[in-house]
Amino acid sequence: MNTDRNVAGGPPAAPDPGPPIRVLAAVIRSDRRYLVCQRPVHKRHGGLWEFPGGKLEPGESLLHAARRELAEELGLETDRAGDVVYRVRDPGSPFLIEFVPVEVRGEPRALEHVALAWVTLLEAATLPLAPCDRSFVEWRLALENTD
Repeated sequence: MNTDRNVAGGPPAAPDPGPPIRVLAAVIRSDRRYLVCQRPVHKRHGGLWEFPGGKLEPGESLLHAARRELAEELGLETDRAGDVVYRVRDPGSPFLIEFVPVEVRGEPRALEHVALAWVTLLEAATLPLAPCDRSFVEWRLALENTD
């Protein structure tokens, strides 16, 4: 049996990226605006906009990851992290991006990002977003249009 092709006999299947590496994407909202950050150009998806966050350490809770990552990246204190509301695999990588509502204190500062912005979902949709962040924004917009 040829395991390099998909079931339909098309082109070779993409290599299995292995077990997912969980990544927190903090959905921080103030009024009707969301905090998005522009990634440094030398990183994966460099120059694109994203919801802030980062990789979870083994055994780490969403709250602990949010506290660690948001303090490092934005100088924020995290009060609460909710449950995952949306998850999507980053194409071509082992990363599983988990979007989580997060409540914070403080004024965000771009400690690791190129820029920060508070935007509505419609404004976010016009930005050059990282692929998973675009997927999340489109999902949220579709959800709002059905309410």
